[in-house]
Amino acid sequence: MLEIGSKAPEFTLNNQEGVEVSLKDFLGKKVILYFYPKDNTPGCTAQACGYATLYPDFMEKGAVVIGVSKDSVQSHKKFAEKYNLPFELLSDTELEVIKAYDVWQEKNMYGKKTMGVVRTTYLIDENGFITGVSGKVNAAKNPEDTLKLI
Repeated sequence: MLEIGSKAPEFTLNNQEGVEVSLKDFLGKKVILYFYPKDNTPGCTAQACGYATLYPDFMEKGAVVIGVSKDSVQSHKKFAEKYNLPFELLSDTELEVIKAYDVWQEKNMYGKKTMGVVRTTYLIDENGFITGVSGKVNAAKNPEDTLKLI
C-alpha cells in the first residue's frame, strides 16, 4: 500500500458514462478512492450500495466517492444504473491505476493463488495527499468505517 503523507498518484480513467475523469479534477475536495474486485458480486454490491446510502453524509463533509475496478465502462454503467449509484465508477482495464495504488496483489482463494484487486480504500485530502489507507477491508462495513475517518 502507498504511504500516508505521500502524494496520491495522478490518473485519468473513463467513468461509467465514458467520460474521462482525473484525480486533479477533485483538488479542493476530499476523495474516497476505493478499489474493488468486480461489479455485481455480493461483496462489491454491498460496498457500493453502502457508499450510495451514505453519499449525502460524505458530500456534507466535502468528500467525493470514486470506485475503481478493472471492469469495462459498459459493466460499470449497468452496475451503476442497477443500484442507482450516485458516484463515479472508473474503469481500469489496463490495471495502470490499480497497480500504481499497489492493490494488484496475489490472492489465495480456496488454496489457489491468483492475482487480483485487493479491496482497499484510500483517503485523499484536498491537496492530493494520502491521509488514510484501509487494506483488505470488510466490504459491508467499509463505507461506514470510512465515513468515521473523515
